[in-house]
Amino acid sequence: MKALEQRILTDGKVLPGGILKVDGFLNHRIDPQLCFEMAQELKRLYDGEGVNKILTIEASGIALGCMTGYVFNSPLVFAKKNKTRNISDHLWSVEVESFTHGNRNTVVVSKEYLGPGDRVLIVDDFLATGAALVGLKGLVEQAGGAVVGAGIAIEKVFQGGGNALREQGMRIESLAKIARMTDDGIEFC
Repeated sequence: MKALEQRILTDGKVLPGGILKVDGFLNHRIDPQLCFEMAQELKRLYDGEGVNKILTIEASGIALGCMTGYVFNSPLVFAKKNKTRNISDHLWSVEVESFTHGNRNTVVVSKEYLGPGDRVLIVDDFLATGAALVGLKGLVEQAGGAVVGAGIAIEKVFQGGGNALREQGMRIESLAKIARMTDDGIEFC
């Protein structure tokens, strides 16, 4: 998606350790118009797949997930990284490692919001190693639902997660695919 790629080049910042900082428009301060355009593109890509639920992980995927839910006329469910006191004990849960944060979280979704018959589109802001997608897919499978695919804003192809999951049969549509990042710039696929 050219608009997203241009925004990455204009406002993104490459940090040491393979980190791309896009918090000025995607995951801290949100550009709702760009988010809506991305959601419309995901709708175009997954239209006809019977999507009836959008799933993401807190917190950075929520904005894109919400817009995607809007264009699909489907609810957004987000996996929480912590079980709070106001969530029942009837949960689906899975361990997920975060590349960006460098830690592991037990993410949870209430059994009330994810179950058999759900046709789930997983949405997230980044795809690096694929750990978040594996975890979210695991939640859907625990619930007896079906993952129709994943819609990703930015895939860091050089980290291999997307290709590994595609080889396992998962459909992944990434709106911007980065082949390489250096201090001198970003190269898209």
